[in-house]
Amino acid sequence: MARLYPVILSGGVGSRLWPLSRSLFPKQLLPLAGKNSLIQDTALRARQAPFAPPIIVCNVEHRFLIAEQMREAGVKPLAILLEPVGRNTAPAAAAAALMVTEQDPEGIIMLMPADHLVADTAAFSRAVAAAAQAASHDDLVTFGIQPHSPETGYGYIRRGEPRHGSETVLAVKAFVEKPDLATARSYIASGEYLWNSGMFAFKASAFLAELARLEPDLLARCREAVSEASKDLDFIRLAPGPFSQCRSVSIDYAVMEHTAKAAVVPVEMGWSDIGSWESLWQASPKDHAGNTLFGDVLQEASANSYLRSDGPFVAAVGVKDVVVVATVDAVLVAAKDSSQDVKKIVERLEKAGRDLHVTHRKVYRPWGAYESIDSGERFQVKRITVNPGAKLSLQMHHKRAEHWVVVSGTARVTCDDKVFPLTENQSTYIPLGSRHRLENTGSEPLQLIEVQSGSYLGEDDIVRFEDKYGR
Repeated sequence: MARLYPVILSGGVGSRLWPLSRSLFPKQLLPLAGKNSLIQDTALRARQAPFAPPIIVCNVEHRFLIAEQMREAGVKPLAILLEPVGRNTAPAAAAAALMVTEQDPEGIIMLMPADHLVADTAAFSRAVAAAAQAASHDDLVTFGIQPHSPETGYGYIRRGEPRHGSETVLAVKAFVEKPDLATARSYIASGEYLWNSGMFAFKASAFLAELARLEPDLLARCREAVSEASKDLDFIRLAPGPFSQCRSVSIDYAVMEHTAKAAVVPVEMGWSDIGSWESLWQASPKDHAGNTLFGDVLQEASANSYLRSDGPFVAAVGVKDVVVVATVDAVLVAAKDSSQDVKKIVERLEKAGRDLHVTHRKVYRPWGAYESIDSGERFQVKRITVNPGAKLSLQMHHKRAEHWVVVSGTARVTCDDKVFPLTENQSTYIPLGSRHRLENTGSEPLQLIEVQSGSYLGEDDIVRFEDKYGR
């Protein structure tokens, strides 16, 4: 069998899972259903033979977070492709397919969104094997989930007759948009329809051939973006000019709805796209009353609710069918059956010019993280964590000074021409205008409190003399 190349698409922001998911730290990077993040679990599902190392296509803002999460999971990607702008799934898949055909003309792509949950990995592996066999005949294969309820948030696939004499691979009669409830119920009753999972398997060359026929301009722009791509550390930056000219379109609209080669593998593998708090509740462990509890939470006489705290203590009394999610800077309270509408809150935050949909109070960087503790006129206090062996860029501020107090760990401080260690309960002053750098020379995380004071405390005041390590 030809080699399988996992292509993991990590372009979404998961606005329906706000306030936990935010554009700079979206749901695929969160451990929503276990100890691993969703993208880590996606990569780990594709580690056995005949899989090659994965190709990850992601937003440039997420590159260091994804690279670090792959390192933590013990996964070394074949490539991490950086999209200069989001253009939906067809251009992202085309760029990955062009890379695969360069080194393996017979290579088969296994295309997976980074933010899906698959509970039954054995069933997943069986479905992939069946799909790969069909893909070797140049079929473009999608995975159809056996439906167990009349969901209105999913697209559907109408199943056809067996292909290539296989009972596990069927022709696709039609792709159907998200239906209303009555229509969804009729689909379930007929037994002819499957949920559209958004996962695909196809020979890279076969997909590109159909794309050339159906979307020649899109393919031409993607070829330019790949041929003019640049290497940046461990990443490959697709050329922004041609890639931004691609039509923003999904694989379904661009190819699958118009090709005669569409096939589907029906599968029941404990799948969920974790598209809302209600779907996460459905996929999560529950107590005897149907409640899912995460974090510092207590409930009394409550039922069928999702109650989570990543910040303050949450107490719920007598609530039913609700979602409560608390972070350090926001609290969501929603009827469970209205959780799809959380995105409307995100849209309103964006229109109001607030940043609560963009980032958490804790901001992750390649070297670690920082969290804002307090701020006011002419001052700001942050808690900073520097990973073992990591260091910040050498930098200078024109309008602020800083005081650093080490809480735990060992730091190496550069301040102009002085380089010195700083250990627990020690502090130092970084004067305005000095060149400085912070490093963690120990084997444990370095924790310190930083107090900034001055006339301006924003990012625009940072002068970096090197930016290899990120902001």
